[in-house]
Amino acid sequence: MKKILIVEDEAPVLNALSNKLTNEGFSVLEARDGEEGLKIALREHPDLILLDNVLPKMDGMSVMHKIREDVWGKKASIIILTNFDVNDPLLSNVVRDQPSYYLVKANNPLEKILEKIQEVLESKKAENTENI
Repeated sequence: MKKILIVEDEAPVLNALSNKLTNEGFSVLEARDGEEGLKIALREHPDLILLDNVLPKMDGMSVMHKIREDVWGKKASIIILTNFDVNDPLLSNVVRDQPSYYLVKANNPLEKILEKIQEVLESKKAENTENI
């Protein structure tokens, strides 16, 4: 069973994502702020992280940067969830820290997010198969 960490401070969004992913057969971990998300990610090594950009205690870009400093985290699959446009200065580190993908929450219903999760996990599986 694939393990997904959702780092999201908006309870309705967190609950909707968590319920959808649980119903789809994923094991779901939850964090409501950046510091908690970072701790869980480094401890649990989830197969994929859904990471909100605007979070209490530590923003999503800082969390991603800290994850990338870890040996496991260098290749961790991360999808940034944001309400910012890709051209927003707050997302300037996206290319440097290489998330697997980013999605604008307002433009992507749960089904689209689920499709992207499956795509990223399949891509990671294919990459791991090639490295064997």
